[in-house]
Amino acid sequence: MMRVTNSIAALLCVLVHAELAQSGTANTEQKANFIVGSGIYDMTGPAAQVGFMGYAKTSQIGHGIHTRLRARAYIISQLEDGDEEQDANVDVGLDLIHQKQQQQQEQKAELANERTSNVEDAAYKRAPNHNLKYERVRVGGHHRGQLSHVNANAKPKEPDGSHSAEPRTLPESVSPDNTICFVSVDIGMGSDLLNIRVLKRLEELLPAMDDTGRRLCHVDNLSISGTHTHSAPGGFLQYVLYQITTAGFSEEAMGAFVEGVAQSIVRAIGDMDQGSISVNQGKLFGANINRSPTSYPLNPQSERDEYSTDGDTDKTMVQLMIEHTWSNTSGQSQEPIGLINWFAVHGTSLNATNLLISGDNKGYASYLMEKKMNPGILPGQGSFVAAFASTNLGDVSPNTAGPRCIDTGKPCDLVTSTCGGNTNLCIASGPGKNMLESAEIIGRKQFEKAIELMEAESEQLEGTVSYRHSFVDMSNLTVTLSDGTEVQTCPAALGYAFAGGTTDGPGQFPFHQSTNTSNPFWNMISGFLSIPTQKQVDCQAPKPILLNTGEVKLPYSWDPKSVPVSIFRIGSFFILNVPAELTTMAGRRLRKAVRSILENRGIDDPYITIAGLANSYTHYVTTFEEYAGQRYEAASTLYGPHTLAGYIQEFERITSDLMDDRESSSDPPPKDLGDKQVSLIPPRAVDTVGFARTFGSVAVQPKDSYVRGRDTASASFRSANPRHNQRIEGSFLTIDLLSDDGNWETRYVDGDWCTRFFWNGGDIDSYGVSFAEISWDIPDDAEQGIYRICNFGTRKTMIANVEWMLAHAPGWWLLDAFGSMFVGITIEVIRTVAYFYEPLSDFLSNLSFPREAEFSRCSKSFLVRTG
Repeated sequence: MMRVTNSIAALLCVLVHAELAQSGTANTEQKANFIVGSGIYDMTGPAAQVGFMGYAKTSQIGHGIHTRLRARAYIISQLEDGDEEQDANVDVGLDLIHQKQQQQQEQKAELANERTSNVEDAAYKRAPNHNLKYERVRVGGHHRGQLSHVNANAKPKEPDGSHSAEPRTLPESVSPDNTICFVSVDIGMGSDLLNIRVLKRLEELLPAMDDTGRRLCHVDNLSISGTHTHSAPGGFLQYVLYQITTAGFSEEAMGAFVEGVAQSIVRAIGDMDQGSISVNQGKLFGANINRSPTSYPLNPQSERDEYSTDGDTDKTMVQLMIEHTWSNTSGQSQEPIGLINWFAVHGTSLNATNLLISGDNKGYASYLMEKKMNPGILPGQGSFVAAFASTNLGDVSPNTAGPRCIDTGKPCDLVTSTCGGNTNLCIASGPGKNMLESAEIIGRKQFEKAIELMEAESEQLEGTVSYRHSFVDMSNLTVTLSDGTEVQTCPAALGYAFAGGTTDGPGQFPFHQSTNTSNPFWNMISGFLSIPTQKQVDCQAPKPILLNTGEVKLPYSWDPKSVPVSIFRIGSFFILNVPAELTTMAGRRLRKAVRSILENRGIDDPYITIAGLANSYTHYVTTFEEYAGQRYEAASTLYGPHTLAGYIQEFERITSDLMDDRESSSDPPPKDLGDKQVSLIPPRAVDTVGFARTFGSVAVQPKDSYVRGRDTASASFRSANPRHNQRIEGSFLTIDLLSDDGNWETRYVDGDWCTRFFWNGGDIDSYGVSFAEISWDIPDDAEQGIYRICNFGTRKTMIANVEWMLAHAPGWWLLDAFGSMFVGITIEVIRTVAYFYEPLSDFLSNLSFPREAEFSRCSKSFLVRTG
């Protein structure tokens, strides 16, 4: 049977998009009201040895990849009258972007050639290999990633999804003043240091748009919002509190995140064209529960009655559908380029035992949508970009089976979330039989609701694109309440219940939720960091202060003081960018307050959504009433009981500024603490493979045959530390199918949900030897045929790192049973001679050998069949 070729895959893209253009949002002709573009880029980061951000578990250190993490960018600019008919568009400098990208690609190609020349030929002497090539082909007005197959005897090369945006011309009216840039990222949350570095990177990648030097995306119109997966690398927030469980700051993670966000924005700008945006919303039930069920009832009954249909969690998914729209002789032509939706649910389907990088349930929803809309395309390479973004999910869990005592199976204590006083026995789970299945179920529910909203009648947006942004010192904000009373927010502090954790992820110490009293012992321990003043104690009451983070300055700040708030407008649609996790009722109050401002300014029935965990991170925000209950979310409300009132006041202010066309005042921005960061993450050590072994060789072969939809194929390879090369826009693995013409076609990579790349070893206990264990849960729709599993890696060679060996030789005395003594003696001799003989030392430091070398190998072939 003939396989899907480039032309057929391209045709499928057109047919899928044409089908959607004829249904749902396209039941009526869509008018071009905006200039829009979407872009996506890999931002996975270090796949091993870096702690995850979310559960605050020191044991949750990355060991590989379940799915890759993506940055999904959307650029929306106002379309002025006459722009549709404008014949001579003004070049805004996107040709410069293209030139810079071409230079980067040439440099990347040169580096790849250098590495390839050093790969051992033995790595290619196994089964037939493949070369997967990524091509940009024009389909329906878009560039799409397309797979091509080559001769089966070619050397294996990993997928390379890098591609450049074509130079575009945009209407002269497009400017930083009428543009918004929204980026949803598959990481825990936003980070002010991430924003600072992204903006610096954009200064290198994008041309200045005006005399001020601003780029199209700048500090005021940029929102970077985390999906809140708890299975992504940490160490990218610049405050000490968030670095304790990740062994400090990770420059590797930060670098990947910065480049991922910046390149997604560049791609989105390169994709910009006239288009339309439609909005729809609908209820999604059975996909979330409230994990603090005793806090929500503390809110007034009359207020809760307003939301009786939804109950104690928001059930509404709000969605924007973005399309390119062109005029031609036959009328309007439309092509979907992306969607963004917001639905309240935590990224905690995968619990703290998971050690593989993953986008969790929202990442799976994005994967399903992009796979549907980009048929025949590898993950992350299609032109349709689907973001399932976070909103006010503070007290909202995906573990719909609820918490139970794992030792007895009985319900946990409702108030304290403990079992016999032990928080670690009270764990929430479900709805699946394991955490992976649960993530799939919750992710698929969001995906299916998104499809439903796409296909239903929707409202087309039109009008102004604008924004307002401010930095606010939340540690000392005067807040005027509705009765005229003036109150203050407080310097940041965390309560006892913070250390108790949640039913999604209990804490590591003997604390529990709903704790309103302090303990002399723990007060003494926390007092070594900072003893809160009586003013601070009174300000934070009734929270018993465990960590007085706002007043700790060693080795640098523990929590933010100045935080960003912003509002985006797209016609009658408003996005509130909040640097925190608001609880259900806190989010409802914020939206209601902003709605009142808008309606008083003549905006009837505005759409308002909250983009959570955006641009920075300030933990949680509860209502004043929930704060009194001091469950986890309340204990983690940093700035005291009036934190929500402070945020509402500031959003009312900038919303009024937006509607009255008035500039917003701002406090000073947060300091850049990048030069103060401390890291205790272990360095990337030299890899070893054992006597008479080669890197990439297969340690455990797959079986001869498997049944699709039931079995898991697996293989183990002798590997190296994946931190040496994050393989951004590439893959550590491929699952290849043998075609009828003898070529290997890559069908799955490490960005697919059904694959897992697990790296094990590489430490002193294993003497530097490590293994890559690759598994493939064979989908029920996988094509029958002959398959193989391939692994790609980068080793840190000993000869290329003599300086490191000379400094750390004693740790490598036992390299393997045969070579340890020889290597150890040789290193000692070289070190001794180099110490006394300067020319030798200079020679060793200037060796031209590459520091790292690529390797790859494939398993034996195996059959995949029906049952």
